[in-house]
Amino acid sequence: MGTWDTGPFDNDTAADFANALDEAEPEAREALIRGVLVRTIDATGYLTEAEEAVAAAALLAAQCPGGEPVDMSYGPEKPMPVFPSDLRVLADEALARIVDDENGPASNWVDPEDWKQWRAILTRLRTVLAPPPPSIALFDVQP
Repeated sequence: MGTWDTGPFDNDTAADFANALDEAEPEAREALIRGVLVRTIDATGYLTEAEEAVAAAALLAAQCPGGEPVDMSYGPEKPMPVFPSDLRVLADEALARIVDDENGPASNWVDPEDWKQWRAILTRLRTVLAPPPPSIALFDVQP
């Protein structure tokens, strides 16, 4: 894997995923993202699509309150459609799976500082993707 930085699209595999999204028809982009997330969640053994799942999660997080825009240098050049909110849950589950995989992408970092920065990016993405806690209506107390 060619990696040049710690961002979600800063590796060859994620950049190729961005190109695939650009080449896909707008209505097919959701299926590409959903597919990579579900395959990552359901994978047994090595997570072969972890880099694409991180990139997909970044695209979804960019559409959430508090989300950061995706780096246009290596991310998709074409605008993404508004994705359904259920993809946020899948993205969070995929990221949890990636973070917990000791033999996966986390083991690829040579420099411990890069690993820490990458892990912080995944944590930030998960924080943005996490659905807000349900609000519980409080009883209206009358004096």
